[in-house]
Amino acid sequence: MPQETLTPEAMLSKLVGFESVVGRPNGPIVAFVHDWLSSHGIAAHVLPGPEGDRANLFASIGPADRPGFVLSGHLDVVPAAEPGWRADPFLLRNEGDRLLGRGACDMKGFVAAALAMAPDLARMGLQAPIHLALSYDEEAGCRGVPHLLEALPRLCAPPQGAIIGEPSRLVPVLAHKGKAAIRLTARGIAGHSSRPDLGRNAIHALVPVLRAAVERAEALTRGPTDPRFAPPWSSLQVGTVSGGQALNIVPDIAVAEIEARAIAGTDPLDLLGPVIAAAEAAGIEAETISAYPALALAADHPLAARIAALSGRDPLPAVSYGTEAGLFQAAGIPSVVCGPGDISRAHKPEEYLTRDELRAGCGLIRRLGESLCG
Repeated sequence: MPQETLTPEAMLSKLVGFESVVGRPNGPIVAFVHDWLSSHGIAAHVLPGPEGDRANLFASIGPADRPGFVLSGHLDVVPAAEPGWRADPFLLRNEGDRLLGRGACDMKGFVAAALAMAPDLARMGLQAPIHLALSYDEEAGCRGVPHLLEALPRLCAPPQGAIIGEPSRLVPVLAHKGKAAIRLTARGIAGHSSRPDLGRNAIHALVPVLRAAVERAEALTRGPTDPRFAPPWSSLQVGTVSGGQALNIVPDIAVAEIEARAIAGTDPLDLLGPVIAAAEAAGIEAETISAYPALALAADHPLAARIAALSGRDPLPAVSYGTEAGLFQAAGIPSVVCGPGDISRAHKPEEYLTRDELRAGCGLIRRLGESLCG
């Protein structure tokens, strides 16, 4: 017998209750989604990633052998260790019109809307399919979705387009920056700080490479530029530096993490080229942590007009944050970002989605389904 239909709010409560923190196993939440869809007659494919302890999920509602549309979301959330939480962040709570919990806005709200609407979509008799693509480790640099995209050709016909439901106030977003991140590891020889001549200081070894990163960051401010973004240039920053055990010990290891964010038309890994070259010259290991391309959907693309009509909002030319949309686009699937909630609430304590925003997200998905029934 099919499970009892869950309201969107009840579905969001279920999803928030899973501590699906980025970088950790996600079996319980994937199993819940799989069982929910299966109980409503919707075939869902669990696609394990190479890590072995986490998976993507892909499901099709309607005829998968016809070109349709993808609703894309990620199941992972950032950690919730901030002291500003006033209650358990993994227990959805209601305060007025607000639904508070880790991931409520980014982006389990969109996923909850899609899952809650799935039984209705299955009853509509869609002439073209709506696919659900749910990924892992998006918050670590979109690490899970490339494996899902690799499997896509054997799961469905090439989609007409993808809606990535990151919180955008349901305003369609046509472009965003790409991102790449590297980890530098310098190795030295430990010793007493009174005899630095007998050791090799790993932190000191990092300094020329960090200087190269700062110089590269300053050079990028001079262009090229794209006025759709804020700031209008590509950027680079050193995000973390760590090393050393105590002040009187020569550090034998030091690690720095550096990211670059690229305007459309620029490969974010290319921005890090001078830094990687400096690392190689200094004998320092450089490891790519993550990379995804920018999104650039033409304003006159049919997908832009379609999502604008469904959302009732004019498209926004660009945002500076990144999403999985660039990877869908690179896989040949036109993509747009459009989801309930506001990105300014993401990654903060007391994260929330309003009931009205959740209902509006469901309305967008319902209208998409209705548009595919004729």
